Amino acid sequence: MKQHIIQSSMISLFLLITLIVSGCNQGTEKDDQQNNSTMKAEQTAEPIVTFIELGSVRCIPCQKMQPIMESIEEKYGSQVKVVFHDVWTPEGKPAADKYNIQLIPTQVFLDENGEEYFRHEGFFPEEELVEVLKMKGVK
Repeated sequence: MKQHIIQSSMISLFLLITLIVSGCNQGTEKDDQQNNSTMKAEQTAEPIVTFIELGSVRCIPCQKMQPIMESIEEKYGSQVKVVFHDVWTPEGKPAADKYNIQLIPTQVFLDENGEEYFRHEGFFPEEELVEVLKMKGVK
C-alpha cells in the first residue's frame, strides 16, 4: 500500500512537472518537433504511441481498463495503437515475460521508435493516461 502511494505521488509529480514545462515552452523547437511528429503520424498512419495493456479479462481492475482502452482508440485513432495482452493465457504469457511485468494491469507506452518511455501499474484513470500520451505529441 505504501509503495502504491509513493508510486502514485511520483506519477502525479511527474505529470505536474510535465504540464508546467510544456506550458513554459510554448512556441519552442520542441513544440515544432512534436507538431512534425503528429503530422508525420497522420500522413503515414503510423502511430505516435503504442499503448500496451497487460492484464486479463478475468481481473477486475483490468476489466475497468477496457472502456478506457476503447475510448483512447476512438478519440485518437491512428495516433495511438492500443494493444491488449491477456497474460493469463498461453498466447499472452510471452508479452508478460517480454515486458517483465510484476502485477496486472500494467500499462506500457512505446514511442514511435518502439522504445518504452512510460510504465504504470494498476488501474490508470483516463485523464492521467491522456497526459502520458501528450508527452509524445498526441493531440
